[in-house]
Amino acid sequence: MQAVYDLILKAAASDASVIISGESGSGKELVARAIHRLSDRREGRFVPVNCGAIPKELMEREFFGHVKGAFTGAGNDKGGFLDSADGGTLFLDEIGEIGQAMQIKLLRVLDGVGYSPLGGSRTRRSDFRVIAATNRNLVEQVKAGQMREDFFYRIRILPIQLPALRERKEDIPLLAEHFLLR
Repeated sequence: MQAVYDLILKAAASDASVIISGESGSGKELVARAIHRLSDRREGRFVPVNCGAIPKELMEREFFGHVKGAFTGAGNDKGGFLDSADGGTLFLDEIGEIGQAMQIKLLRVLDGVGYSPLGGSRTRRSDFRVIAATNRNLVEQVKAGQMREDFFYRIRILPIQLPALRERKEDIPLLAEHFLLR
């Protein structure tokens, strides 16, 4: 775990995209929050997004927001995750669940092109850092054509691999004490 702590410090000192890989329950979101808290973006928001919980047909609206009248029931303008993360960190949990059409749109945002809210024509830009997490093998997803290679390499600048808890038995007493104190 000392190597992971060193990577957390290196990631916090950088503004590059980070991908955290590990089994479910290994602490990926805790690592992402630690990177955010130690970074220059700590004053900005940490916006966690569970990509696997958003239906594909709502993904664009949730990320980019919408303008009044964009669809039935859109009575007001509403910002999306990208607006909320401006100045902070966008944490994309279960990044492997994002479809290719949305990967293209996010890739354009990450490349600085910007985005338009649903129903809008004005281009917006948001200054945020991406930290992504997955329990999947994204290299295999690229090979299988489920993830775009350019998107994969754009989010995988600083990879952090978390070992499973069964490989970190010395952490169990520390975790038990932490949870007992809480």
